Amino acid sequence: MADTAQRTGDHDPVELDRIIIRFAGDSGDGMQLTGDRFTSASAVLGNDLVTLPDFPAEIRAPAGTLAGVSAFQVHISDHEITTPGDAPNVLIAMNPAALRAELHHLEVGGTLIVNTDAFDDRNLTKAGYRSSPLTDGSLDRYTVYEVPMTTVTKEAVADLGVKPRDAERSKNFFALGLVTWMYTRPVDPTLSWIENRFASRPLVRDANVAAFKAGHAFGETAELFDHPYEIKPAHLAAGTYTNVNGNTALAWGLIAAGQLAGLPIFLGSYPITPASDILHELSRHKGFGVRTLQAEDEIAGIGAALGAAFGGHLGITTTSGPGIALKSETMGLAVSLELPLLVIDVQRGGPSTGLPTKTEAADLLQAMYGRHGESPIPIVAAYCPSHCFDAAIEAARIALKYRTPVMLLSDGYLANGSEPWRLPDVSELPDISTAFATEANHTDADGNAEFWPYLRDPDTLARPWAVPGTPGLMHRIGGIEKEDESGNISYDPANHERMVHLRAEKVAGIAADISPVVVEGDVADAEILVLGWGSTWGAIGGAVDRCRARGHKVARAHLVHLNPFPRNLGEVLRRYPRVVVPEMNLGQLVKLVRAEYLVDARSVTKVRGVPFTAGELEAAILKEIG
Repeated sequence: MADTAQRTGDHDPVELDRIIIRFAGDSGDGMQLTGDRFTSASAVLGNDLVTLPDFPAEIRAPAGTLAGVSAFQVHISDHEITTPGDAPNVLIAMNPAALRAELHHLEVGGTLIVNTDAFDDRNLTKAGYRSSPLTDGSLDRYTVYEVPMTTVTKEAVADLGVKPRDAERSKNFFALGLVTWMYTRPVDPTLSWIENRFASRPLVRDANVAAFKAGHAFGETAELFDHPYEIKPAHLAAGTYTNVNGNTALAWGLIAAGQLAGLPIFLGSYPITPASDILHELSRHKGFGVRTLQAEDEIAGIGAALGAAFGGHLGITTTSGPGIALKSETMGLAVSLELPLLVIDVQRGGPSTGLPTKTEAADLLQAMYGRHGESPIPIVAAYCPSHCFDAAIEAARIALKYRTPVMLLSDGYLANGSEPWRLPDVSELPDISTAFATEANHTDADGNAEFWPYLRDPDTLARPWAVPGTPGLMHRIGGIEKEDESGNISYDPANHERMVHLRAEKVAGIAADISPVVVEGDVADAEILVLGWGSTWGAIGGAVDRCRARGHKVARAHLVHLNPFPRNLGEVLRRYPRVVVPEMNLGQLVKLVRAEYLVDARSVTKVRGVPFTAGELEAAILKEIG
């Protein structure tokens, strides 16, 4: 590739340490694709990055309306980052609705690039404008670049014979070409992607290439822009990296878990936003012993997965909060059968159908208690997109070792957000292999060998796992309470109480087999401890760093295991005079730690369908410190 000066013409680029760009347009304008391609080019360049896709909930909202606005925010930098940024420095608005819906995100003084061709009377009225914001002075606080994207795109593809309506669809590639020039992103990866993606549709391919090149040339030749900008590669640990989102990382983690355990994988799932992409990704990897079933409903999905677990597979079901409610009875059955089963909840806004495309983390209490009777299950929560890989393996490890269903919590922000991920050394991944029962384990009064399915391992309290059809190991299990050890149906009150306690003790005992909670920051003398779980991790880290830079003593700890809690959590919480817990709900973890440890933990809550920013949590911490 040519050097920077050659790429950008007469103007040398101005170096920045980071930039936050938000693409916004109608849901048919291809903003998710545009943002994803800009992100991929930045990943190739070696920047650290974090993304925040923002989808409309309506599948086919009327074009040009606020309900149909789709946005994609990406934060790229030359240093390590953990959030998609507090406020974008740059907003690309493809129409008036995008401007009206997204302008409040843009920092004061930020750069605004608008597609002026879309700002006609009809589109302004749809967006609720009484006058054009391009002429009424309402944008005076920003640096505004007016670009006729639609017109230039149509001119660029005119010689290809593309119909005007089809030509207009390529304007997102014009926008991508423009910002590629502005921020000196490499051109070749995007052109190669277009060539491959649209190889079967030559006219579309050629139109998109022409639009992309026109946008790049417009930035280089138009006199709107003084100079481009450059963000150097970040200094990351050596290794092979890929750009990955949470759903993909989680799917790969499940595949790895199957390989590490030496078991075939079975996924029974019903499509639901934002979890469906796990099903899509796993269905592509049959070569790794993965079997997927798109079931007719949520109940069928988990029923098939539990049946697969009974048959010796690593059984998995994926869903979001509404699906967890439907799966609750079968989850209780899995608790009673004591079979390994992974229940993956990619959380979204609720209740009921709620906010299908918006993030929330309000299923913790449902994960803890949302089943009939005394039915505890371990809970593992991922904290960033790449950690979804490790969280999947850890959830599988616990499920297999302790013969229990495990809930794995992700959320919409983690599922769709992406970041660079250094591929792990396979030799360093944990051995989670498990052994099936192959011999009888009990002798009856007459000296006959029998298999008792609830004769437990004294260390883990896990029962043996026998594949149906194993010679001499015929047994039955079902939903009715079982007799301890033998597994026979039992209505004896004392036996039921014993089995309830055994199941609870088994889950509680996992605390001895998980890592202790780690405190970071001002460990010894902090004024306040910030305790988090799930996707608040990045924002908490940024907020704590800012508060410490101001001279305050602040510590932070983050929970991956939510049931059982790490054994040292109580001691850690009591060590600090103040404890604050940011959550994407109304304070569910706070309820649990206050009840368990009798500490005066305080909530910082947000339920707006978007993640915390570091700035919001910085303000909350400073307020709590006083």
